[in-house]
Amino acid sequence: MSDSTRNDPFAELYGDFADRLTGDRWQPDADVFETEDALVVRFELAGVASEDLRVSVDGPQVRVRGVRATAPGAPVKRLHQMEIASGPFERRVHIPVAFDRERVSANLSNGFLTITLQKRVRREVPVERD
Repeated sequence: MSDSTRNDPFAELYGDFADRLTGDRWQPDADVFETEDALVVRFELAGVASEDLRVSVDGPQVRVRGVRATAPGAPVKRLHQMEIASGPFERRVHIPVAFDRERVSANLSNGFLTITLQKRVRREVPVERD
């Protein structure tokens, strides 16, 4: 146990999850990988409805924000462990590869939001003769 964990009264309860909190928002985990034609950003968002998600592209960044509702159930009498965040979230990911801003798609399936950013295609420009 590190000194910072020892001095944090919530460390035992929240564990490593506290590292993913920023202010009053949590940050979902993300993978970023490249394929032959695109860059793919995948967020783990189990329990988040598509109508509660907003995806935007601002320059070289992808921004995902939304809300995960608290799981329904009986009122909690005593909390023993808390790792699954609820409430508002936001995550920005810097995209290191040039992509076509007009060809970005987003799909939410099986708890994963997959954003596909098509790479810019370089094309040869023919030189005409007089």
